Amino acid sequence: MKTNLRRFRFDRGELSQQQLAEMVSVSRQTIVSIERGDYAPSVKLALLLAKKLETTVEELFVLEDRDYA
Repeated sequence: MKTNLRRFRFDRGELSQQQLAEMVSVSRQTIVSIERGDYAPSVKLALLLAKKLETTVEELFVLEDRDYA
């Protein structure tokens, strides 16, 4: 799964990973792992991230061909 989280953080006032983590009540390391593609967030977390970044889940996260295998 591809993530656009980092781009949206910067588009929304250059939020730091720590600031975003605090906004959605997770650790900074969770945000780091999501941005690296090492961790797929829960539906709840994906929705919270989208809401805080004023976008949609579909804009933040995109399935890739290999995700369908």
